[in-house]
Amino acid sequence: MMRNILILTFVVFNLYFSDAQTIERQVVGSAGTTFSNASTTVDFTVGEVVTGSISNGTTTLSQGFQQEAVKLSIIVNPKVFLQGAALNPYTGEESFMRDDLRSNSHIPITSPYGDGNTLDSGILSVSDQNALVDWVLVELRDATDTTQIVASQSALLQRDGDILNSLYDTLEFEVASGDYFVVIKHRNHLAIMTLATVALSKIATTVDFTDASNQITFGSNAQTTFGMPTGVVAMWAGNANTDTVVQYSGTTPDTPIILSEVLNDPGNFLNFPTFSITGYNVNDVNMDGVVQYSGVNPDVPSILQNVLAHPGNFLNFSTYQITEQLPEN
Repeated sequence: MMRNILILTFVVFNLYFSDAQTIERQVVGSAGTTFSNASTTVDFTVGEVVTGSISNGTTTLSQGFQQEAVKLSIIVNPKVFLQGAALNPYTGEESFMRDDLRSNSHIPITSPYGDGNTLDSGILSVSDQNALVDWVLVELRDATDTTQIVASQSALLQRDGDILNSLYDTLEFEVASGDYFVVIKHRNHLAIMTLATVALSKIATTVDFTDASNQITFGSNAQTTFGMPTGVVAMWAGNANTDTVVQYSGTTPDTPIILSEVLNDPGNFLNFPTFSITGYNVNDVNMDGVVQYSGVNPDVPSILQNVLAHPGNFLNFSTYQITEQLPEN
């Protein structure tokens, strides 16, 4: 009898409450996202745990901790001078580098550093202090291992020394905020690196390599003031053979490759060392858009002058080597 009463009570209770309101589970989160395809949509808060696999036959959301992709990035504003482009400046514009490569339409649209970055051709029409000088390569290196490259990116150097990305916007790297060594490389100048790590974050950080009174470069005499505007220090020019040394004569000199380039040019059928090659060329030490071994505006003297002007070459040997100041060298 008691059993029948309990069953009847349960049935009545179920019938009474079957049309009542129900309270659905609610999740309050500070952030979230939606994943979907043509037939399935899943909403979740950032970091929400999925307790069981969900599938519609073609798409499966696996059980486990689900996290929306988070983009990590930092912004850095490096500033450098290339000695080759700063020699013999335009009259009245001595505090800026020359933009001969741009004005003579020699700068390539695609970066020479192999990462495929391209510039908008409209950038080449900028002709003031923000005019394009050349491509450079910017590296971020690990704080505990200075030889480990965390990220690198081809970038654009302006006449005033500012370095921007290939869209002429702030230089951004998709890495986490933290401490990094910053390295700047150029195709015929000796590379440089910060002496200490730089704290980088989403807030733009300036890294000024050009201040002669406050040099921040790793190594000894990593840059030069020779031929530069007052108060400016610049990357050493003359690395025509693209090794890690600038040398006029000796075991690994940079001058023979310039002579070879000139003598072997198809247009120089008389083999004149004064022949001029026009264009974008690693042997163009002074960055005027012309390669010349000897003659009106040759590239070789810049190498000799640098070697003789180096503070470490107190005996003025033409065989002296200016070594790139990076930890791996």
